[in-house]
Amino acid sequence: MAALLERIRRAARPPLHALPVVQARAAYEAGAEVLDLPRAPLAEVADFEIAATDGTPLRARRYAAQTGQPAPTPTLLYLHGGGFVVGSLETHDSLCRQLALRSGWVVVALDYRLAPEHRFPTAVDDAWAAMVALATSLPAGTPLAVGGDSAGGTLAAVCALHARDIGLPLVLQLLITPGTAARGETASRRLYSQGFLLEQASIDWSLAITSTMAAATTGASRRSRPTRTASRRPA
Repeated sequence: MAALLERIRRAARPPLHALPVVQARAAYEAGAEVLDLPRAPLAEVADFEIAATDGTPLRARRYAAQTGQPAPTPTLLYLHGGGFVVGSLETHDSLCRQLALRSGWVVVALDYRLAPEHRFPTAVDDAWAAMVALATSLPAGTPLAVGGDSAGGTLAAVCALHARDIGLPLVLQLLITPGTAARGETASRRLYSQGFLLEQASIDWSLAITSTMAAATTGASRRSRPTRTASRRPA
């Protein structure tokens, strides 16, 4: 890891927080899969649309390692990272292919809407709309799960909590480096705030862009940071 960080430092590329949003997205898109495995060929990779709660069509992508699998095939809704500002279906395509290939599950990736064009809680609402769409369209008894990385892990955790509260059964949640704390005043956050790929300045940048989310995290809104929620079952 130290060698990788040194190579990144020597490349001297501007951090995302130093770029305008459009350029930051392009830079993230260009470098997102540099360390990933080559995109694995799968039996099915198909784009389709899921309707948001306001009717907006959201891009989604279905990955299946095999076709003609006996129903019901376990299905994972995957939500990409990127601080709610960058990231897309393309930046996480290799990862989703590997998840489908190695698990045998169907993976559905969602291109939820990003800030600043669509501020909090749009991403949360889009993620939940996709969760509901899958739950209501899959064959009865299909095992359903939700996962994501970074900001997508936050969305996945929020979806899992809401699913629990309304009695929608999920078989698991897959959280990869999720943001789950309402406040970042921890020793590790201070220790690794600079020089370790994801820096505090970039976190502050993404929260400032999402605007209302920054205010929401100072209160009790678990729609943005779900940690420390009581472990309880819905009544």
